[in-house]
Amino acid sequence: MAVNLHIPDKKDIHPVKGVEIGISSAGIRTEGHRDITVFRLAPNSAVAGVFTTNRFRAAPVQVCEQHLHKEQDIRALVINTGNANAGTGEPGLADARQTCTELAKLMDLRPSQVLPFSTGVILEPLPMPKLLGALPKAVHDLQDDQWYEAAHSIMTTDTQPKIYSTQLDLDGHECNITGISKGAGMIRPNMATMLGFLCTDIGINPKLLAEMTRDIANHSFNRISVDGDTSTNDSFILVATGQSERYIDSVASPYYAQVYKALKEAALDLAQKIVRDGEGASKFITIQVEQAKDATEALKIAHAIAHSPLVKTAFYASDPNLGRILCAIGYAGIDDLEVNKIKLWLGDVLVATDGGRHPDYIEADGKRVMQSSEITVRVALDRGKHSETVYTCDMSHDYVSINADYRS
Repeated sequence: MAVNLHIPDKKDIHPVKGVEIGISSAGIRTEGHRDITVFRLAPNSAVAGVFTTNRFRAAPVQVCEQHLHKEQDIRALVINTGNANAGTGEPGLADARQTCTELAKLMDLRPSQVLPFSTGVILEPLPMPKLLGALPKAVHDLQDDQWYEAAHSIMTTDTQPKIYSTQLDLDGHECNITGISKGAGMIRPNMATMLGFLCTDIGINPKLLAEMTRDIANHSFNRISVDGDTSTNDSFILVATGQSERYIDSVASPYYAQVYKALKEAALDLAQKIVRDGEGASKFITIQVEQAKDATEALKIAHAIAHSPLVKTAFYASDPNLGRILCAIGYAGIDDLEVNKIKLWLGDVLVATDGGRHPDYIEADGKRVMQSSEITVRVALDRGKHSETVYTCDMSHDYVSINADYRS
């Protein structure tokens, strides 16, 4: 069950001018499931993406990277669930390219103007007749108000749809930002199975958009962990259609700071929703590392805590076995770390200081905090002024069951 995951009312989801979405059913894994999603983008939309660093990058990831490199006018996205088209070799690449080719024919585009995405089971070939047969229905279904439906159609082991929408007033001009994401397991994005699509009708210089996308991913989707596994298919796409009356050409543009902040907040919300809906999760955990020498060492320690199965299972049991957190800090790879200077808080409770348990700490206080559904772990290193935050969840019996039964 998702942990305090907010799903906006459909009436509060704002269509993005220049984006239409169509959905259909191919029955790739489950008959009748709406598992094909197509986005049509306005001409000259700026599109940028970041992708998994897994060396077994899925075929659609490779094709996306190639198309983004060669094409200046991306006009369509196509997403299938139920099959990741990963670990499928050259036939998988051919299938991803054929998907682009067939959708391009239906939409009067070049194949290179289409970006393909897949999510689901790895090491299985795509059922291409089913997939291609569903494309015409998805194109026929294209509408500007189907974000809510799209959030559902891209789900796999997700229990809840993940969607975010907001409006900005830029000197009297109303502009929209709306996005969706999916993911619940195999989550340790390192980009840049998680997908994220975020769109705005504000115009943004393509080169600047690429820089913003990398930075936004680093402060959102790259700050989450469910199980420490980097998927073969992780992709985050940011689209700026330019259909509003506002355009951002550089960081010096009048609206840059406001728009960048809004896009980062949107991406962070979508990323956190993935953690809140982590497979079998019952607790949402924020890990803050402060007083670090630099951002790199702060993130090393935060990720070591977030990825630790021992830490995560202790949180599930509400067992204040907090030596597990100290252990993770110690093996994070900071060779000159002075453990006697470290302070560790669990919520409002100071747990450890001067290299050991704080004299006033009692286990009842730790257990009280760990019984909450939202928990903050704070680590102060006393080495500098840098702070970083990572988000994770606990690990339960249900995580094992979900993944053991995934293909059943």
